Formats: sequence, structure tokens, C-alpha cells
Amino acid sequence: MKPFKLAARESHEGDTLIEINSSRGTVKIGEGYCTVIAGPCAVEGREEYLSIARALADMGVHLLRGGAFKPRTSPYSFAGLGEEGLKILAEAREVTGLPVVTEVLDTRDVELVLGYVDVLQVGSRNMQNFSLLQEVGRTDKPVILKRGFAATMEEWLLAAEYIMAAGNPRVILCERGIRTFENYTRNTVDIGAVSMIKELSHLPIIVDPSHATGRWKMVRPVAKAAIAAGADGVMIEVHQCPECALSDGKQSLTPENFAVLLEDIKKLAEVEGKKI
Repeated sequence: MKPFKLAARESHEGDTLIEINSSRGTVKIGEGYCTVIAGPCAVEGREEYLSIARALADMGVHLLRGGAFKPRTSPYSFAGLGEEGLKILAEAREVTGLPVVTEVLDTRDVELVLGYVDVLQVGSRNMQNFSLLQEVGRTDKPVILKRGFAATMEEWLLAAEYIMAAGNPRVILCERGIRTFENYTRNTVDIGAVSMIKELSHLPIIVDPSHATGRWKMVRPVAKAAIAAGADGVMIEVHQCPECALSDGKQSLTPENFAVLLEDIKKLAEVEGKKI
């Protein structure tokens, strides 16, 4: 018997389809759709972010990403602009008409973040922060739940269960690689998790090839593999000047490289019978 209930495929007829309204229309995440989320790792400044947001919107991205609060391994690394970053994200939504997603790190920040964004993200480091899971579960915003870097699929689905049991069924799972003995890449991509989650759960699943690999040259092939494996979308880090980025520049695509990947994704989505 599965230890998770609400997230289990047997508990829900069909696949969960999550809809996010925006001035450009309704963004759909789930079976039958291929959703593209893109943007820099962190919101570094107003002009820089609005510039990349406009470019991504023109390319056809569905949601914008950007960190206002960044969990960094070192306390001396850039940790985001905080509420100022949230204000920039909200302005980008007004300018582009696209929904925005950002990570929330602390239960004390949930109410603040809710006032600015359309989708909440719980990062890998917080996948088993049960107080935070319950807090975002009390909201009505969709939640992207990233897999912990050492979490089994059962632990990942139980984390989703915490959010759903608190009252929020709008959970999107995100595979972002797991930690193994391999150190050439940032993490080890578990593409097989896509098909296994599809078997175990009705929740949509996307893949983040940027954090999964840590190398920009690997982002394109891994993103393509994710779509071919049946993922409901991808989350890609894009920066106009990756070598100048304050966070995760080595895994960020330039707008030019991202445009090439986006064409690949469109072709693969068509082959897989998904709308984009």
C-alpha cells in the first residue's frame, strides 16, 4: 500500500491540470501540454530583469522565473534582493502579461511573496521543511515542489502530500537532479523519474535541466530528453550575460541559445502530442 494518498494516481480520476490566469490568457500545466518556464536564476536588478523578461515573452515563454530570496550554500554569496526583487517580478508581469514564479524560503515570508507572484516554488533544500509545506498548502496558489537532492520518489510524493493535505491540490512536481558520486555535473539527472511519477501520481511533472546539470552545454540535450520522456514542461535559466550573473551563470543559457532550444522543444512537443 502506498504511504501517500492524495498524490496517488488512484485518488484522482485522470491527470491533474493546473491553470494559471494571466492577461495573455490561461497557462496550463499538466498532461497534454508542454509548458516552458524561463528566466535568470536571481532577480539582480530592475532594468536587467525587465529586459530579459521582455525578450522571453517575445519568444513565447509561458511563465517567468526569478529568485528574490536565494538559498545559497555560502552565507557570503548573493542571496537575492528580497522584497525589492518581488516588486520587480510583479512589474515584469505587468509589462509582459506573463505569470511569475519565485521561491519562498521561510514560513514568515509566505504572505509577503503571495502578494507579488502567481506561483510559489519550494526548493530542493526545503522539500522536507514540513512547516513550510503546510504553510504553502494553506494558500490557493500553485506550488512547484522541487525534488530534494537526496530524496527518493516516495519522500518527494510525501512532501507533496503535506501540501495537499493542508488544502492545496495545485502541486507541480519538479525533477532537478539528485546527488550521486558523480562530480562532473552539478547533479545527476533522473529522467526515469518522469515516467515513474506518471505511473505513481496524477500530479504534473516538469524538469529543471539547468540545476540538474550545472553546465549550460548540457541544458539543451537534457531538456529535450525530458520532453521525450513525457515531462509536462521544463524550467530553464536564461541570462543575457551568464558570465556576469550573480548566481548560477555557468548553467544559464543566453537568449540566443535559448531560442534554439525553444524550437527543439516545439518540435518534440508536437511529436509527443502536446500543445505548446
